[in-house]
Amino acid sequence: MQDTPFFSVHRSRAGLLREEDRTAWQSSILCLPSVSPSSMPDSAVTLHPLVMRLADRIRLQRSGLPALADLALDEELVAIKGTLDGEQLFIGNELHCCQGMRKLHLELARLGNGLQILHCVWFPDPRFDLPIFGADIVAGPAGVSAAIVDLSPVKPTLPTVLEEALKALEIPPFRQVRELPGWGTIFSPYVRFIRPDGAEEEGWFVDLVDTYLSVLSDAVRKATPDPADSLPTIKRYEGQLNYCIKQKRNDKTRRVLEKAFNPAWAEAYIENLLFDNPASPV
Repeated sequence: MQDTPFFSVHRSRAGLLREEDRTAWQSSILCLPSVSPSSMPDSAVTLHPLVMRLADRIRLQRSGLPALADLALDEELVAIKGTLDGEQLFIGNELHCCQGMRKLHLELARLGNGLQILHCVWFPDPRFDLPIFGADIVAGPAGVSAAIVDLSPVKPTLPTVLEEALKALEIPPFRQVRELPGWGTIFSPYVRFIRPDGAEEEGWFVDLVDTYLSVLSDAVRKATPDPADSLPTIKRYEGQLNYCIKQKRNDKTRRVLEKAFNPAWAEAYIENLLFDNPASPV
């Protein structure tokens, strides 16, 4: 796998955290390989069932990818602890790569007894004709307010095989479909952005994400690389770069991280981990 700006940055600097922060922050339950009620301290709040179920399903799909390997991640970023409005903020990160995909990122976060977030993005190596997988869940005491999944193209359209597979899917009859943000032009026509209504729809959503991952995983196993300096590779690099740039326009994420930590840390976390630009293929 080719090196990326994220790893270059982390090899050339001491890390994202200030030294005084590094010594103060503790490990979080969210960094465990599998989050379950039995693995959490008595004082902790169990993660929302949808967050737990989807995280486990993503890990299961990830485990079957070809040439799966861990990506080096600064210890300070595996489990992060901060404070926001007097409540503890925990963030846990898992980072891998595989044949055809430059980065497989799963992030789980919890703010006090309320907000919980699952964020997952799989970024392809631009040499391979593969889309970007993304899934997010936002949950709170009142339930799940948002759930989204997509295979986002890095060129004008998805690969034909993937497009046909997604077009043939039977989409569950979700009752509350949400509008995409203004920068949502990066998503495919098959993006699903909903507010699941009850346990049944939450189950539908987990199964839908699993199906999207199955479609992508099958494509990953069959994909072969183009030359790094080929026109298709360069076009896919440009498409992925555009995806990352537009995702960084989500000011809500930046404001939360800035308030919980500091602006410089938030900028580095977003630029170098959440949506790091793909390395130039030439």
